[in-house]
Amino acid sequence: MGEQVVNLREVIVKIIMEVEKSKSHQQFIIKNTLDQYDYLDTQQKAFIKRTAEGTLERFIQLDYIINLYSNTKTEKMEPFIRALLRMSTYQIMFMKGVPDSAAVNEAVNLCHKFRFADLKGFVNAVLRNIARSKAEIEWPDKSGEGGESYYLSIMYSMPLWICKMWLEDYGYEKTEKMLKFFYKPRPTYIRIDERMSLQESVELIEELSKANDGTIKISENSLLSYAYSLVGTDNIRYLPGFKEGHWIVQDPSSMLVTEVADIQHDQIILDVCAAPGGKALHAAAKMENTGKVYARDISMNKCKRISENVRRMKAENVVVEQFDATVFDEKMVGNVDVLYCDLPCSGLGIIGRKPDIKYNLKPGDLKSLQETQKKILKTVWTYVKPGGILVYSTCTVNKGENEEMVKWIENNLHMSPVDITPNVPEQLKHIPTLVDGYVQLLPGQFGTDGFFISKFVRE
Repeated sequence: MGEQVVNLREVIVKIIMEVEKSKSHQQFIIKNTLDQYDYLDTQQKAFIKRTAEGTLERFIQLDYIINLYSNTKTEKMEPFIRALLRMSTYQIMFMKGVPDSAAVNEAVNLCHKFRFADLKGFVNAVLRNIARSKAEIEWPDKSGEGGESYYLSIMYSMPLWICKMWLEDYGYEKTEKMLKFFYKPRPTYIRIDERMSLQESVELIEELSKANDGTIKISENSLLSYAYSLVGTDNIRYLPGFKEGHWIVQDPSSMLVTEVADIQHDQIILDVCAAPGGKALHAAAKMENTGKVYARDISMNKCKRISENVRRMKAENVVVEQFDATVFDEKMVGNVDVLYCDLPCSGLGIIGRKPDIKYNLKPGDLKSLQETQKKILKTVWTYVKPGGILVYSTCTVNKGENEEMVKWIENNLHMSPVDITPNVPEQLKHIPTLVDGYVQLLPGQFGTDGFFISKFVRE
């Protein structure tokens, strides 16, 4: 069906309004919308996805541009007009394949359709001014009012408070590198099941490289031999080896958790916040169907997702349980060889994959998350056998949830840090904090997400 039947830009505006109104995960809303319009051709669905994601990702920068040319600031606008201007400005500024005239004219036409005909002159004037002046937009000056933090906030559409925090923690160069990385196209990372033989793995890689008429680019990750990146995938469920459970989607930074844990055969592993199950399944694969892995999560839906992965990956030594990690489980006390505590966190290391994190997170959330982390750790640490291992990890780069929590664990629980130098890939062995029992990977280092891993032994 053509655009005469479905106005693609109308669909996009509705997505933007829904995300702003509901504060739901934008990935969920975009996926549901694309499922609803599954009869559209691939190019049309790609236009909806790219324009919606790009607009949502750059709210702050787009508002800055719009406010230069509008007497009414975006926060005072009707939600429809705000969404319409953001979407159209994104096309003008960042989509070379879309003529400026098309972006402007389609926006004016939508004003009629949504009964905002009286504002079509305003929309037309703002967008035409942006189109005419886009090469001469006056961006913030690093040395001007607001300084580096304001400049980074506008240029990379990151809330000002996050920019200030990262500048203080990491300095300008590292902060800008992280922000740039979030806008880079990300491949899909997969972990090849280590229970497969070398020959089986080689044959699987060959099959994947030939899939989709050879359009998929597959590359081995530099850190881990069983980690591969896929570029050019559409629906991964139809790729060779997925249904058979020969691989699972997982970022290399997350795979490092099991390497650091140094899993051995016949151990008892407990993952207290396991969804979607990648780390628990990795531990199960390391034990080659020996021992037992308990994969727990508070959410029934997440447990169902873990169970689906467990069945697909044929992990016979994994038990999935719906369980609240803040509730004490007496039967686990002193029974666990390795305890995975990949706890709820701010997610600041994975903004590139989930951009709505940066808009929904508030400064006060960081402290409340730390309190939740402490509550869970106080509850679960006694599950570890004397001499057993606790691995604390997050997908954030916030020092309060990471380095400060390492000190808290050491000072408040009967746990001592373990030198993790022997357990990390060669490329990481230069990192000085390894001997202190932890590593912070910043977004973009080795192409991975931002991730934090620390290791302790129960005294």
